[in-house]
Amino acid sequence: MSDQEFVATIPPGQGAAMPQLSEVPSHVALIMDGNGRWANQQGLPRTAGHQAGELSLMDTLAGAVEAGVKMVSVYAFSTENWKRSPAEVRFLMGYSRDVIRRRSHELNDWNVRIVWSGRRGRLWKSVIKELEAAAELTRKNAGMVFNMCINYGGRAELVDAARAVARRVATGEISENHIREDTLAREMYLGGMPDVDLLIRTSGEQRLSNFLLWQCAYAELSFVPEMWPDFKREQLWRELAAFGGRNRRFGGAKDQPCSA
Repeated sequence: MSDQEFVATIPPGQGAAMPQLSEVPSHVALIMDGNGRWANQQGLPRTAGHQAGELSLMDTLAGAVEAGVKMVSVYAFSTENWKRSPAEVRFLMGYSRDVIRRRSHELNDWNVRIVWSGRRGRLWKSVIKELEAAAELTRKNAGMVFNMCINYGGRAELVDAARAVARRVATGEISENHIREDTLAREMYLGGMPDVDLLIRTSGEQRLSNFLLWQCAYAELSFVPEMWPDFKREQLWRELAAFGGRNRRFGGAKDQPCSA
């Protein structure tokens, strides 16, 4: 999909009617899996699946805004994705850059603030430029936060945070005896990011794949059968409705004997 083939998304509040939701998670994480398999099943190259996935992303974000989700994090490109073929890596880098450029103004109109999580190393300078431009364009927006995880890995984030804490200890800024969970949390790529409430992975795969490991400590996990290009706001609302029925205890428990 080139800039000339831009397809507008149905904005929040238009299109399908949203069902009543009993509880809305504040932070939803999305592993957008199955683009390549979706394309191959239709006799298309893997890149066609990524292009179709752009429309799914925008429609899902519109549904999240409408539902009142406060933050959405998406796994756009992992630190392990560099293992893919050079041709696919080049496509994904260029495509990520172009999606940000194409869609940042649309998201700005929705009052969405765009942020970025990931390592700068190896990331194309043109991608960083678009990410920084999108963040600047939307920095005053008070609506939903859209966190793009590009060149991101959960283990890499933990290593980088540990290094930052170690530097603070070495300079005497803090004592090792005063290192707590919140000390490390503040050194994550987005210090102060709220924990993930609901993680959704498409395509039927059932693993985290190194995504937001720290933030997903108590996340509810949902593995859905749809390939990412088939996932839209209606499927998101279905998962939000199911989330409302989950009993989140965070390690606690209540004595609730069953009646005879």
